[in-house]
Amino acid sequence: FNVNNYLSFAIHGGQGGHGGGVAGAVQQLLAFLETLTTQSPREIFSSIMPGIAAMENIHPLLVHFPIAFLSAFILVDFAGSLAGKASWRQAAGWFLYLGTLTAALTVAAGLAAAASVSHGDNVHAIMERHQYMGISILLLASLLSLWRLLSRGVIQGGANVLYLLLVAVLGGLVVLTADLGGLMVYKYGCLLYTSPSPRD
Repeated sequence: FNVNNYLSFAIHGGQGGHGGGVAGAVQQLLAFLETLTTQSPREIFSSIMPGIAAMENIHPLLVHFPIAFLSAFILVDFAGSLAGKASWRQAAGWFLYLGTLTAALTVAAGLAAAASVSHGDNVHAIMERHQYMGISILLLASLLSLWRLLSRGVIQGGANVLYLLLVAVLGGLVVLTADLGGLMVYKYGCLLYTSPSPRD
């Protein structure tokens, strides 16, 4: 019985294909942190956030936020309206405001991306439709936000029917716009990242 061998195995357990276990992970982390001390701030950011550092535009980073916030708004607002829960609709309002704010940032980044990202003629028409629909989402979300603010969150009767119809239109626009974005990326390879050579 050798205590040193036993301790060594316990600490480095995971050798033989498991990457050194916990001790190996700690060793890799310390080595990574040590390399950061020799890098410039830009290099440190690239080491920690390589995906963001490779982006020519932050549109793909931002786009998830309005989709999430506006989807949550639509679901919670409809549920609150059908269940007659004013507190649910109040919570939905905050999702709407956050969705509108992040949609504005996303549209701004998308407009910058359209002017800077190389793409072929086969993508240009799709990109324009995606752009117009994104702007439509922002305008409609802004209208719904303003309506909600002016009514202090209390929308009832016929006005509520019209409001929910517009909310449904907003949901459709979100889905269709996201679909066009996915089409550009996954079918045509239109990326908003730095690449060795422009795509045709």
